[in-house]
Amino acid sequence: MQAEFLKNSENPMDLKSLIREIPDFPKPGILFKDITTLLRNPEGLRYTIDTLADKCADFAIDYVVGMESRGFIFGAPLAYRMGVGFIPVRKPGKLPAATHAIEYALEYGTDRLEMHQDALHDGARVLIVDDLIATGGTAAATAQLIQKTGCEIAAYAFIIELVDLKGRDNLPEAPIVTLVQY
Repeated sequence: MQAEFLKNSENPMDLKSLIREIPDFPKPGILFKDITTLLRNPEGLRYTIDTLADKCADFAIDYVVGMESRGFIFGAPLAYRMGVGFIPVRKPGKLPAATHAIEYALEYGTDRLEMHQDALHDGARVLIVDDLIATGGTAAATAQLIQKTGCEIAAYAFIIELVDLKGRDNLPEAPIVTLVQY
């Protein structure tokens, strides 16, 4: 697999060609970036995970943290590929043990994220992963949740970045890796 990965990094794949755009979803005026078409493509999925692992290799992380639900899709195989643990950050009421929680603002109202209190060890270095960064609200809330535990944000990794929404400006300071920008 390593030789195949090196071949991929020398010949970058056009990931945009594997991401479907759906107009007016979930509401009028939104051009939704649908990653299901990337996920169904074995070479595209492998390239995505391998490329993220390569770009994040020097961050010396202990865990990958992925937010519900698309952060799970990319975070778990990335953790496996990097040889570290995976920590899920969930919506309220989905985790069975004691949790840390953070409430954060949405465009209309608030939402909440939770993580098991015993998920991370003191001083752990964490890579936060999601499929997309738009305004950065969910990733920023996850970062605050991680910092609340006394752990360090080593970096962020996203497949897609919607540059005009300036989500990276809302994140606590750490390197940001993105594979595709719109």
